[in-house]
Amino acid sequence: MALYLIESSLEGKVENESAFEQKVSDLETNLSAGELIEVQTATDFTRVFFIFEASEEKALTAELEKAGVPVQLTKEVRIVGQDLEEAKKQKEKINYLVEWNLPEDLSMDQYLERKKKNSVHYAEVPEVSFSRTYVCEDMSKCLCFYDAPDDEAVVKAREAVKAPIDDITRLSSRKK
Repeated sequence: MALYLIESSLEGKVENESAFEQKVSDLETNLSAGELIEVQTATDFTRVFFIFEASEEKALTAELEKAGVPVQLTKEVRIVGQDLEEAKKQKEKINYLVEWNLPEDLSMDQYLERKKKNSVHYAEVPEVSFSRTYVCEDMSKCLCFYDAPDDEAVVKAREAVKAPIDDITRLSSRKK
């Protein structure tokens, strides 16, 4: 089994938080090609980030498309900074997602070493809580999840750990 990041947009397909939650519930109930680990969405549904555990990427994306979830990007990922079982429980609050398009010459081992070395600096920004990162196995990008009071605090935290930001998305506060 592998973890897959699926990026989508449900803008125009769901009108509100309730409709979004129903769509997610339907996926969890009816999807046979994989297990939904987590889903995070921008407040306006223009960007939705699904993490699935599945054995077959093509079967997963085909089922999603059939369920009315347009697949814009699929990447195999690995979770860093949190155990997969903890991520499945989704106990902590997350309200920001930071994307970093990784440099072409960065290997997974270099990334992990860099993360280990720099993560201690999150303590310099106590108002921000780092949760977890999903790193694309092809080393194209990573998605980092945070709880923070505002965009500026997230930027400050990223500066503390010496990590750039290519995109920052405020996430909706999901009920799950």
